[in-house]
Amino acid sequence: MIRVLPLLFAVLLSALPAFGQEKLLRWGGDANSGAPYVFQDPDKPGHIIGVEVDIANAIAEAMGRQPRFVQNEWGSLVPGLEIGLYDAVINGLEITPERAAAVDFSVPYWITHAQFAIRRGDPPIDDLAAARGKTVGTLKASQAEMLLTRAGGITVRTYDQEINAYDDLRNGRIDAVLLDAPIGVYYAGPDRALQLVGRPVGRIEYGVAVKKGNAALLAEINQAIATIRQSGKLREILDRWNLWSPVMADVTGDKRPMTAQPTAFDAYVAATRPQGWEARLMRYVAFLPAIGKAAITTIEISLISMALAIALGAMLALARVYGGTLLDRLALLYIETVRGTPLLIQILFIYYGLPNIGVKLDPFLAGVLALGFNYAAYEAENYRAGLLAVPRQQYEAAVALNMTERQALRHVVIPQAIRLVLPPTTNDFISLLKDSSLVSVITMVELTQTYVQLSTTYYDYFGTGILIGLVYLLIGLPFVRLARWTEARLHRAYRRGG
Repeated sequence: MIRVLPLLFAVLLSALPAFGQEKLLRWGGDANSGAPYVFQDPDKPGHIIGVEVDIANAIAEAMGRQPRFVQNEWGSLVPGLEIGLYDAVINGLEITPERAAAVDFSVPYWITHAQFAIRRGDPPIDDLAAARGKTVGTLKASQAEMLLTRAGGITVRTYDQEINAYDDLRNGRIDAVLLDAPIGVYYAGPDRALQLVGRPVGRIEYGVAVKKGNAALLAEINQAIATIRQSGKLREILDRWNLWSPVMADVTGDKRPMTAQPTAFDAYVAATRPQGWEARLMRYVAFLPAIGKAAITTIEISLISMALAIALGAMLALARVYGGTLLDRLALLYIETVRGTPLLIQILFIYYGLPNIGVKLDPFLAGVLALGFNYAAYEAENYRAGLLAVPRQQYEAAVALNMTERQALRHVVIPQAIRLVLPPTTNDFISLLKDSSLVSVITMVELTQTYVQLSTTYYDYFGTGILIGLVYLLIGLPFVRLARWTEARLHRAYRRGG
């Protein structure tokens, strides 16, 4: 035993690195893409589920890898892939020539079609020709949008969220919706006010996207897709989500009856059907942990960004007022450039653009820098106005009393300017708190992103919106009260000094 134990110990030690080096399949998706693809579990807010979550897990298992989901806004999934946020995109990404020019696609893992939905009782729409002269809603940058545009004679209205399209249809704002059939099954099918009609439109192929040139990973994924298709795992997943179709049967040659009960579909319908006020109240209570986590993220981003904006804005203001011609011109160039370009463009540029020159930033840091740099330009002009509001004679008198220029600024000018700029600075912080919602485009899940995720899952923009609005209000009010208290103290101190 004395000789065997050291040997066993050595074997265990040698095995430890293998556990630490477990291979991952990091896949990007958007939890706002809605059912049935990737969405919040209605029974467990904060837990991501969906047919493509199951497919991604099955592909990773066939590859001998551990799946890891990475949240990103749907429109930014391909840019995120290009800068290495994840290894692959699995999120209802349709294989089109335009996308194939930017990424490499696997073989299709799922083939479907587009489907019309109308209000129940309206004249049916059998095909694209029958939709001419009507207003039809669809998702932006989807294959359905391309089909509608090419058909001609159709007024196309595009949406960021499929829920909004079906909502407008129900409220009579549009005549029909054309979207991928799986979306219709989940949003129009269970809705008593709507119905799916017409023949299948087009052919939609979903593929796994990888970065251009990553042939080894692409071959591995293709093999995994073949494995889960041949083993029947893919069929089982689609059956559980009630998404196996004649198109898939023709493609795969699998003509068998249903291999699994549609338990996932039934659970979704049961969890999202209209409920009484007591059940809805309990649902909102279940939202609180996810909302609380998102609120903490929002507060952290806002406080750090505002601190950066105040510090940089003060330096820019001092440079403009007391820095001489060169510093004044440089500060003015920065201010006008930042104020003249949209904040969203700045966020996207810092996160997705800078990696092209070797600067790769964490999403949190990128969001803080973008918000801080943007608001610094506005703070600088507030502070400049405050500095100029202090009579020049006071600065000159302080210098005449043997103060250095720095001391005169610090003890005479700046204290008076702070009292003047505190109200607009407070307003800017409240604005920044709300603008922090824009960092959701770079994978950050804050309050607004959480609102979109929850509302798209439960088809409930009203109650969830009120809840999130109250959280924003509760976050902002203490800072407003603190600013007012500080302003009153400064005012009393100034009057005593006078």
